[in-house]
This record gives sequence, C-alpha cells and structure tokens, in this order.
Amino acid sequence: MSQPAWLSILGIGEDGVDGLSGTARRVLTEAAFVFGATRHLALGCDLIRGEAIPWPVPLGDPVPLLLSRRPGRCVVLASGDPFWFGIGSLLARGIPAGEFICLPQPSSFSLACARLGWSLQATATLSVCGRPVDALAPALQPGARLLVLCADASSPAAIVGLLGQRGFEAATLHLMQALGGPRERIVTLRTDQELPGDIDPLTVLAIELPRGGRSIPMACGIDDAAFEHDGQMTRREIRALTLSALAPRRGELLCDIGCGSGSIAIEWMLRHPDCRAIGIEPDPERRARAARNARELGVPALDLREGLAPAALDGLPAADAVFIGGGAGDDGVLDAARALVRPGGRMVVNAVTLETEALLIAHQASHGGFLTRYGVDRLDRIGNLHTLRPAMRILQWVWHG
Repeated sequence: MSQPAWLSILGIGEDGVDGLSGTARRVLTEAAFVFGATRHLALGCDLIRGEAIPWPVPLGDPVPLLLSRRPGRCVVLASGDPFWFGIGSLLARGIPAGEFICLPQPSSFSLACARLGWSLQATATLSVCGRPVDALAPALQPGARLLVLCADASSPAAIVGLLGQRGFEAATLHLMQALGGPRERIVTLRTDQELPGDIDPLTVLAIELPRGGRSIPMACGIDDAAFEHDGQMTRREIRALTLSALAPRRGELLCDIGCGSGSIAIEWMLRHPDCRAIGIEPDPERRARAARNARELGVPALDLREGLAPAALDGLPAADAVFIGGGAGDDGVLDAARALVRPGGRMVVNAVTLETEALLIAHQASHGGFLTRYGVDRLDRIGNLHTLRPAMRILQWVWHG
C-alpha cells in the first residue's frame, strides 16, 4: 500500500512568495522541512515556518535526504516548473508518484515565449546546465527558434561562439534575464555584436536563426566531407543504407564495433537526442578522431572505448543494435556480437573482403537473417570525358535477435 503524499514539490519564481497560489502558500507554511537551493529558500523565506535545509553542493542524489524525513511534511522548492529541466524528474526516480504532489509555476521558457510572442510548441527548448554547448549543434536549423536555459553568466558567450563556428553570425539573440522578478531585463542583439558585461546567471537565451548557416542535415547519409577520417569510413550512400537497416528508435543503444571515424555511431545518435552509442576502437588516433567528429556534429556524449573484439565486448550492456563495418575478423567476433544483441534487437554487418563475405554467408545459413549486395557508381573523369566508376561493393548481413 502506497504512502500518502508527504512531499510537495513547489515551483517558485523570481517574484518569490507573491507569485504562489493560495494552496502553495499554505503547503509551504505548514511544512516541517523545506529543502531547496539557497536562492530558492531565500525566495520563500517569508512563509517558511519549519526547518529550512539547503541542498548540499554538489547536489548528488537528494532522495535519501528526503526519505530520512518521511513521513514528515516536506517541501522541495524549485525553479518554475520542476519537471521541465528541473529537479522533479530526479526526485520521481526514487519516490513513487503517489507520495508527492507538484505545484508548478510558469517555467522560464513559458515566460520567455510570453514576452516574445512566440509559440512554445513551435520552439525548441534546450539546456546547457550540466550539458556541453556542442550538443546544441543538431538544433541549429535554418529559420529555427530556440530557447536555451543557461548554466551561468558565461553560457551566452559559449553559445555565441558555437553559432559563429556554424555560420550563424546573423542570428538574433534575446538575453532574457531573471524573468518574472524585479530584476527582469531583456537585451536584444545580433550574434556579431558584443555581449553585455553584466549578464545575469539566471538567463534564458532566445535565438532566432536565419536561413543559411552550416546546419547538420536531418537525413541519414551526411556528406563524407563532414567527417574527419583517414579513408577507412563507411561512405555516405552505404552509411544511409546501413542506418536504415539498423533502424534506430528513441532511447536505443548501439554498439559500433571498430567504429573508426565514428560516422555510423554519430548518425545513430543524431536520429534522436535520447539515442546512445558505444564505439569500440583499438586505434588511439581513430578514437581521438571519432571524438572530434562527435563534438563537431553535436553528439559529444558518444561513448568511445579502447579494445579489440571479441574481448572488448565482455561486460558491455545488451544493445538494441550492433554494427560491424568492413571486417568481422572471425567466427568469434560474430558470435560475441550476436550475444550482445538483446531480444528483439538487430545486428548489421558490412563485408568488403571475400573472407568476411564467406563468414556472413555461413552465419546466414546457420542463424538466418538476410543478405544484400550493394554497389555504388560515382561520376569520374577519363581525360576530357566522363564515366561512372564503381566504388567497392559490400555484402550486408542483417540479423534480428
């Protein structure tokens, strides 16, 4: 039987207790324990009658601290909407939904759209709090509107640097600072103009992107020139076909064995922000190159690991998809890779040598799946004339667990 709601998660804005509803004010006043960042406790201090407990820095996992006060009446104060880039989802992982209630306030994103007259559902909402700025790159699309929750006063300069690197010097920026409170200030400027020297740490950066710029395509098969590589890379046309066979879905994990430049793993992660990938690569130069490609293309969370299959696969989590490109090595690699595929998952192997082709044909006969031969011809010159020159053909084995 679940516990009654002993915890209340209250959103509080920069206007402090004046912006709270009557219900929220009563809950805060009656609480025996009130948790929050020092700033939030200061905003609610006029109504706090119980023990005010500031979060430790760094926060870590706050759930045990709260559970130690259960079933006493506890309140957690948080910014705006606690379940939008806030602490709410962290608390909900360890406390059943029936044991808490949440009373949100307008989020900083809602306030920003209200000030600008933007449609919130048509605006990308992002955060660089505890996240690398490079991860914004996939959202930099022509004509897009973005709202970015800044980590501190230095975030706008880092974001402006990224915009410049990607050719969006003509973007319009709105520095929306301390929204909803007496210190609210909005500064509008272009990317190529100097930022103010007194940016508030509590800032949402609203960005209006122009047409043009160097955006990351949304289709599979990014141009080869977008990747730094040493020639050993799954080329654009085959990469698009391979991603189609791997069939990424939201939140799934890929294991890319022998990831090289990282092109397959990177494009997998670009399909959705929640897609994850582990890249196994024994060569340190290639791992470093793959890491640079991942940062440049906006997926810095690519998990690159040193090792050679099959030994490098020991201890890895079950994967939704496994990819081997170019050289499966031997039966041991293929068997270990298949064992890594979770039930309902899939494995894709591209063969370019006769030896690997023979392995795939044998494994298809033993384990099923299907084989497809792909070839690509590209335009080339012969003197003053032209021809279509064939690239290296591949045999692809797709197997479902």
